[in-house]
Amino acid sequence: MSNLKRRLSYLGPGFIVAATGVGAGDLIAASLAGARYGTVILWAVLLGGLLKFVLNEGIARWQLVTGETLLQGWIKHLPKWVSYYFLIYLMLWSFVVAGALISFCGLAAQTLLPIHENESTGTLIWGALQSGLAVLLVLGGSYQLLERLMKLFIGLMFAVVISSAWGLAPDWGDIGMALLYPRLPNDPKAVMLTLGLIGGVGGSVTLLSYAYWISEKGWSQAGFMKHARIDLGIAYTLSSLFGVALVIIAAGVSPEQVNGYGMILSLAEQLGTVTGPVGRWGFLIGFWGAVFSSMLGVWDGVPYLFADFVRNVRKRPTTQELLRPTLPYRLFLGYLAIPPLIIVWWSKPAWIGILYAVTGAFFMPFLAAILIYMNNRSSWLGNARNGWLANAGLILSLLLFLALFLTKII
Repeated sequence: MSNLKRRLSYLGPGFIVAATGVGAGDLIAASLAGARYGTVILWAVLLGGLLKFVLNEGIARWQLVTGETLLQGWIKHLPKWVSYYFLIYLMLWSFVVAGALISFCGLAAQTLLPIHENESTGTLIWGALQSGLAVLLVLGGSYQLLERLMKLFIGLMFAVVISSAWGLAPDWGDIGMALLYPRLPNDPKAVMLTLGLIGGVGGSVTLLSYAYWISEKGWSQAGFMKHARIDLGIAYTLSSLFGVALVIIAAGVSPEQVNGYGMILSLAEQLGTVTGPVGRWGFLIGFWGAVFSSMLGVWDGVPYLFADFVRNVRKRPTTQELLRPTLPYRLFLGYLAIPPLIIVWWSKPAWIGILYAVTGAFFMPFLAAILIYMNNRSSWLGNARNGWLANAGLILSLLLFLALFLTKII
């Protein structure tokens, strides 16, 4: 029992990065894949979780061995244009993703508790209120509060979605085959949806935030690598199971009639016909928990990246633990919370949706390439450099996410 308690104490930062990575767009992509192809491509969810584990393990290993974040590492070792290119990308990605999160949080809350008779107005009001609440939680709270909240949200999401999938009584034999036997439906569009499903498990840019959350947790030496691997392994297992359950629920919905947020409402209605109002409202509450936890994680974790960039450009020896109260951190938090409200006010025009898909897909091959280059240098990591398994996972990540990026562009 004491051994179990000790292992449970390892958990925390992985839950935050996993909950942050389960965004509304990923939920809708998983739902659409399930509605269109059933459970045939469930294996893609597990593969996505595995690849995100490989990437996050590489980020943690670099930091715990070198004592510097991966962002610090590429500013120090790579050409300057890489860092400034990433800064421009970070500004664009943050604006688009923050707008999408505010919009979906507003829609979810407006569905659960209408605040205005006009849906667009209600969405804007609810989105702004929740964005403000996330700011207050980040500024007035602590890492310990964030960890407790994320564990609560993960528990809520997991309990609601897993129980909903179980209540639909699917054919578990077919599901087992779909998980273990990779295959694609006979449809040209299946490749893109499958790649999107792989890329949608566990986040994108927010993977870099794991470095700052493990620092807040007090993990600062190579001896904590075991903690990080257990933490990430359990977190991505849960997020993969969450994705699998979502695909199972969506398998009975017609994809021709709904898209976007309408897909989530269709899933709720389907559950309502099987389990009654409790199932419908429970699923909607679980969806709100997923998108609000993603907002909270982005609001907390992404300003670290901007503050870390500013710190290193100025060459100021501020420790990672002291980035939260700095002016750059707070300015970027404000940038996330306020300017993207224009996206909600503008009712999410089509180009924002395209930009959201492309910007999210771009980062993953960049991260995989960085880790292949930096984590293979024995002069930087010594014996902790990539082994053949890590390199195989990173190369597969690079190829798959590059293919996803190209399909998004096309």
